[in-house]
Amino acid sequence: MAETIIVGVDGSETAQRAAERAARIASNMDAELVVVTAHTSDNTEVVKIGTDTWILDDAEQAGKVAEQCAAGLRITEPTAKITATAAHGKPQEVLVAEAERLNATLIVVGNVGMKGLGRVLGSVATSVAHAAPCDVYIVKTVK
Repeated sequence: MAETIIVGVDGSETAQRAAERAARIASNMDAELVVVTAHTSDNTEVVKIGTDTWILDDAEQAGKVAEQCAAGLRITEPTAKITATAAHGKPQEVLVAEAERLNATLIVVGNVGMKGLGRVLGSVATSVAHAAPCDVYIVKTVK
């Protein structure tokens, strides 16, 4: 049975660092990497500017963030099997739910919010570590 690794991204530089580490781990383990982005609203807006019409959709934008990250990782780790997805909800809840749904063996997150005020208020990494159905690897993305 192939193993599955989940990594959460949000378009930030620190999330990209965690994703790069997750891709290396997936490549070394011959595991599938699923790049996940959460979106907390299901808003869709139609914006008209002159004769142009733009449709702005939160779910679509989140999917693009995940796919952009996955595309870059496929270049740096060409032997890894990497997919991308987006789901509605808070990041920590989405990561845990995806890990449960896919029977993942590892969730990779960055350490943003684990210091200072973030320690008091809570971080995605802390929440995931407490609720995950599998191992959690916390990448030191912030010193």
